[in-house]
Amino acid sequence: MKRTLIIVLATAALGACDTVGVGAEPGPGPAYTPPSRGGPEAFQESDFAWSQGQGGGSIDGLMAYHPGGARYVCQDVVLAPETPWSRARMRILYLSTTQAAMPVDDVKSRTPPEHGAEYARYARHSTCDGGGHFAFSDIPNGSWYVITVAAPISGGVRMAVMRRVEIDGDNVKVILR
Repeated sequence: MKRTLIIVLATAALGACDTVGVGAEPGPGPAYTPPSRGGPEAFQESDFAWSQGQGGGSIDGLMAYHPGGARYVCQDVVLAPETPWSRARMRILYLSTTQAAMPVDDVKSRTPPEHGAEYARYARHSTCDGGGHFAFSDIPNGSWYVITVAAPISGGVRMAVMRRVEIDGDNVKVILR
């Protein structure tokens, strides 16, 4: 169930609207409009090819989403390559292409149905430990989206937390807030 939700969230990235940062309270977001066939934001397997190799980059991450001191935990973390299609999809799902924390139900309500299974094939997965730490290794250089679900320990709303990262052959420290 949780893995399916993470895949649905990772399948997250298409649309057009203003960028909203972490902590903002956006409305329901734009209606989904699929990109034109063959346009720059169309899903193309070839755009994802670079992400399939091994590289010298790594991510040392921490899920630190704790608004108002509330405690949240994460389990699965998804690392998805940035392409024109996935960047557009992030705009639809998260109303941002850089970082966001939004209720899971809002993200799910904006999830376009197209290409979810194809997109999921390019995602990498990791697991948070009890302290919210996660890691990825052997990552090719490029731009990626780190995505997880922050679940409240008691009461509260499950939040989808996303952040864009750049890998350039080094270890990148990422904090999801």
